[in-house]
Amino acid sequence: MDRGGDSKAPKVSFLENLSGTGKAIGVLTSGGDAQGMNAAVRAVVRMGIYTGAKVYFIYEGYQGMVDGGNNIMEANWESVSSILQVGGTIIGSARCKAFRTREGRLKAAHNLVQRGITNLCVIGGDGSLTGANIFREEWSALLEELAQDGKISKEDVQKHGYLNVVGMVGSIDNDFCGTDMTIGTDSALHRIIEVVDAIMTTAQSHQRTFVLEVMGRHCGYLALVSALACGADWVFLPESPPEEGWQERMCVKLSENRARKKRLNIIIVSEGAIDTQNKPITSEQIKDLVVTQLGYDTRVTILGHVQRGGTPSAFDRILASRMGVEAVVALLQATPETPACVVSLSGNQAVRLPLVECVQMTQGVQKAMDEKRFKEAVQLRGRSFEGNLNIYQQLCIKKPDSQITKSGCNVAVINVGAPAAGMNAAVRSAVRVGISEGHKMFAVYDGFEGFAKGQIKEIGWSDVGGWTGQGGSILGTKRILPAKYLKDIASQMRAHSINALLIIGGFEAYLGLLELSAAREKHEEFCVPMIMVPATVSNNVPGSDFSIGADTALNTITDTCDRIKQSASGTKRRVFIIETMGGYCGYLANMGALSAGADAAYIFEEPFDIRDLQSNVEHLTEKMKTSIQRGLVLRNESCNENYTTDFIYQLYSEEGRGVFDCRKNVLGHMQQGGAPSPFDRNFGTKISARAMQWITGKLKEMQGKGRKFVTDDSICVLGINQRNLLFRPVAELKEETDFEHRIPKVQWWLKLRPLMKILAKYKASFEVSVPSQLDHVHFGPEEPAAI
Repeated sequence: MDRGGDSKAPKVSFLENLSGTGKAIGVLTSGGDAQGMNAAVRAVVRMGIYTGAKVYFIYEGYQGMVDGGNNIMEANWESVSSILQVGGTIIGSARCKAFRTREGRLKAAHNLVQRGITNLCVIGGDGSLTGANIFREEWSALLEELAQDGKISKEDVQKHGYLNVVGMVGSIDNDFCGTDMTIGTDSALHRIIEVVDAIMTTAQSHQRTFVLEVMGRHCGYLALVSALACGADWVFLPESPPEEGWQERMCVKLSENRARKKRLNIIIVSEGAIDTQNKPITSEQIKDLVVTQLGYDTRVTILGHVQRGGTPSAFDRILASRMGVEAVVALLQATPETPACVVSLSGNQAVRLPLVECVQMTQGVQKAMDEKRFKEAVQLRGRSFEGNLNIYQQLCIKKPDSQITKSGCNVAVINVGAPAAGMNAAVRSAVRVGISEGHKMFAVYDGFEGFAKGQIKEIGWSDVGGWTGQGGSILGTKRILPAKYLKDIASQMRAHSINALLIIGGFEAYLGLLELSAAREKHEEFCVPMIMVPATVSNNVPGSDFSIGADTALNTITDTCDRIKQSASGTKRRVFIIETMGGYCGYLANMGALSAGADAAYIFEEPFDIRDLQSNVEHLTEKMKTSIQRGLVLRNESCNENYTTDFIYQLYSEEGRGVFDCRKNVLGHMQQGGAPSPFDRNFGTKISARAMQWITGKLKEMQGKGRKFVTDDSICVLGINQRNLLFRPVAELKEETDFEHRIPKVQWWLKLRPLMKILAKYKASFEVSVPSQLDHVHFGPEEPAAI
């Protein structure tokens, strides 16, 4: 572990090659605000200062750049403290007509040159980024004109001869091509789902229909993903208008739901929804239709700017922090020949894409919609958007039984291990996809123990209605492994003619899958396709970068840390020690520290000793001399058997005596509870649907050839690796597993450790991107991060 508070710690090697000394960076937010913008601003300021550069706030977007004066102010480390949890943007945002004129850009260039700013970080939408690129292209000519007018010297022209521009996309609509997620989208989904969950209770009480209008004038991402996350009955999107005669079909669907005793109907409408003739479809029109045709009690709720407000989610804070750091690195690596780029997210990787190419593709979507090429518009949005739409249609629109070709196969679904938010969404998805593909679906209750006891029941389409928003495990889940029940489980599989098994769970599910694989030689009943979908708050399943439930737990930790920090706002000089779950896996502690702005995070994967603890105390002591008189330290529950939470609390209390006092908090099982986050609902839904499609494919392969599956590729873990969904044979994953500590041997998130330390003002080395040719905009076969 780096000696964070050691003033003698050597300067890290990459700073020698990537020094910001003598350089100035301007950061601005432009266009509509989005939650997470402040996290991005904070990261730019702190990474810039860390590298030795000067960083300037440009207040009120381009308007502040044109007006100059106090609108362009140098920032220091403390300028961005306590802003991680704040929505909107502390440096303001404004539309600026003046900057669209050459005269306005001339003023802006003059104001920047006066302060030596030749590096610009712009956080905004495609219009803001396009404006920045025009400014960059004109820069040399603008400086020449300023020199001719005598406003700057010839030396200034030579010294500040080129402008570097790096963009980050801040837009709740997720309407920018080239990035899986834009800053603010995940937080906006949180606001929408909070409202939907609240509405569901009142709608069920009164047997009402609710029409919800969400933002998205040109992009239906928010509407589509929130519809998928809550199982809405109908969704209206600008990219995919309903076919002619939709009015009758929608009313039939609503009436069928009522006939099945469903007390609630939810219809989600994007504000930019249109029909096939490009005419608007409004929420009031839909309400009038339902009232006129069906006579249902119907209410309209327009969420409006609620979606832009509130605290940013953990995902948005981490995304924005990573993008901000990468933006500074990109600026310092840029040369006069480097084109303007956008820092984007691809899976869990930060990448740089050419700004112009991204903007052109984004504008191409709107052009396709204007020209009624709606299928192409959906494809241009990317594979993730198209996949979401296909899965929504499969899960929410039940085909008549006469249209479904029966497979004659029985598929069982089981939950194993500790409960994780999103498990129920995964079960619902599996059941409905399985039924739509002709299988008979069986639910196994209470894990492998319930399996052995015959707690198995056929489960239908309507049985899983409303499951997406419920936390925990409705099927029941236990940590018990199958080894001692193998004979009984095999007997139950034979009795129910189970042809395939889907296991949704954590590390116990992984171990159970290994035991079932080993038992194939003795029990031919296990020679069927088996697949596991990772679901655990610990995020410690080999073969997958993410597990269902981890995002919900991370948001719980982040929210709790926010409240704890707020409780200290009236108390001077206090340090909080927070213990998180995760077993030996430090994912929650590390990522929670990054999203909450903690000063340190102790994890098992990075050994530490008493000297490290001492240096952290010294670091906090120094911090207390500044205006930030509050500290936050996270500790993974199994990071060290001797340096317990109590030990660290007592050490900090003693060593900080007279400077700060301490409090401790063990978060415990609250991290496993609560309603699943939008990410976990959609991740569970999509990955489980993909698992069922794999099962269908395997069963079709063996039709007419008997039903024995003995190859390794018939018993797999389905997980995300970078941006791809991969089916990994469980036998293959054994080499990648630390069984003693129940973690993968290699964990991708550890590369974010230095980022957390840098933003907390510790010395740390950071793995920077190699400056090479920019990636081109592309869409891979899967875009799991955009779920």
